[in-house]
Amino acid sequence: MTEETQTLSVDGQSIAVRRIPGRGPGVIWLGGFKSDMTGTKAQALADWAEQRGQGFLRFDYSGHGASSGAFEDGTISQWAKEARAVLDATEGPQVLVGSSMGGWISLLLARALAAEGAKRLAGMVLIAPAPDFTHELMWESFPEAVKEEILAKGSYARPSDYGDPYVITRALIEDGRKNLVLGSPFAVGCPVRILQGAHDVDVPWRHAMRLVTCLAEDDVVFTLIKDGDHRLSRPQDIERLTATLDRFLGEISPGA
Repeated sequence: MTEETQTLSVDGQSIAVRRIPGRGPGVIWLGGFKSDMTGTKAQALADWAEQRGQGFLRFDYSGHGASSGAFEDGTISQWAKEARAVLDATEGPQVLVGSSMGGWISLLLARALAAEGAKRLAGMVLIAPAPDFTHELMWESFPEAVKEEILAKGSYARPSDYGDPYVITRALIEDGRKNLVLGSPFAVGCPVRILQGAHDVDVPWRHAMRLVTCLAEDDVVFTLIKDGDHRLSRPQDIERLTATLDRFLGEISPGA
């Protein structure tokens, strides 16, 4: 099945979307911080969906990949709003596959939908989920000099192992505090599967375990990959991800 491309307009930004029509429940990819929908895992899932005949959708947040906007203008609230618009443009139950920041965005969507009583989600698969990372993993670990620079200048260019420095803005940090999810238990109303690398230096596995304790009411399975890093993009990691989805879809939708 040929992948279709389209754009959605959200707050004046053009959000790039790729969709593979197929059977449900649909699968939606939510990428990480400063990543895009052409990355290794997203492309591997597109290939998996095409071979399986599974409905699949991937997109770029504003300031990422093929979507419009500047990365430095983005916030968790804005990216979550764009993800919600993408979800609302689909039909039927969906499985969210969130990687790193995409895990946080997925949780925000699920929590909001549960509060609304909306039954849109068939489940979630989270890869090295990074809820609350702007506060817990950035702000709290920054030296005082970096905090002062962010407060005084409005931004800080944080070195990255993945390429150019990440510009961390005061708006991103302050908005992130409005979207924290790890402070108390909450329900997402659907089964959750978590894949986490034990050697993840960006999102330590104990951080992901905090999420497990918060989802006390939900069906959660946590898989710790002893030699896994943050990206979990090796061939064996991709195989584990697709096998998890195959098994998960079989559990929540027999015959899918």
